[in-house]
Amino acid sequence: MSSKRGLITKQRIAPAKLERAKELRRHMTPAERRLWQRVRANRLDGFHFRRQQIIDGFIVDFYCHAAGLVVEIDGSIHDEQIKYDAERERVLRSRGLRILRFRNEEVEQELESVVERIRAACRVAEDDLTPRPLPCQGRGSPPMGQSSRKQVSLPRLERGQGRDRRGAGRASRPPAENNTRGTLW
Repeated sequence: MSSKRGLITKQRIAPAKLERAKELRRHMTPAERRLWQRVRANRLDGFHFRRQQIIDGFIVDFYCHAAGLVVEIDGSIHDEQIKYDAERERVLRSRGLRILRFRNEEVEQELESVVERIRAACRVAEDDLTPRPLPCQGRGSPPMGQSSRKQVSLPRLERGQGRDRRGAGRASRPPAENNTRGTLW
């Protein structure tokens, strides 16, 4: 399975499961509706959430692909399906997703607190993905007129022997079957 534009793609989804997800979108609980109004349309710091997203055959309440975050709003039904929920969490976590769970009552009574916890979880994920500059060596920047960049000379290539993005000759590239770049899961 891969990911494209925030969606989990290349899944086999049964038509009945897809219809069920659509039905759940049309008939959200009051708690889901309240939270959806706060996270929809990139309203939560620009993070894009989807509702009733199907992931590995499970329908999750809210999903943010950029943060790798699943948000579940639990009603009384979850008290009766503990084993099912445990298996569901195991599968979702095996994908590298993080899961936040809130009770309906918590969303209804403490919406601001719930939104802040979701925001914090999204920021943690964003910080994990943000490249950080390398630390400087020595004290401060180099003297005026001197570059902090080290000059490197590359070997001269024969005609027709191009360079890839890393500067290495084409001959040094690994075979395509061993190339795992771009693999998400």
